[in-house]
Amino acid sequence: MIVVPLDLISSLFDLFGKSIAGIPTIVFMIIPFILGLILGWFVKKVLKLAIIAAIIIVIIAYFGLFGLSINTLGDLVTTYGPAAIIGGIALFGLLPLGIGFIIGLILGFIFG
Repeated sequence: MIVVPLDLISSLFDLFGKSIAGIPTIVFMIIPFILGLILGWFVKKVLKLAIIAAIIIVIIAYFGLFGLSINTLGDLVTTYGPAAIIGGIALFGLLPLGIGFIIGLILGFIFG
């Protein structure tokens, strides 16, 4: 059984009542959540089109109308992979905001 002192809970609720630069803290937590919901909905819609486009590209590459090689894909990963990793680190660096964004992204993807 975990015992949480009442002092800790009251100080946590006091944190939500404070403000950062005149803006309430809860606003800084809600905005990434809403952006995550919107982006999750958008990703779900675009993912359907991306899957169809990938199938078409594979069919075209199979018939030899378009050159698709592992070396080309490896070059793309080498070029754009570090930028994607840096973006992910920046997202998780702001953990309270990142958590709200990720929860919103998941919910937007599921219910979008």
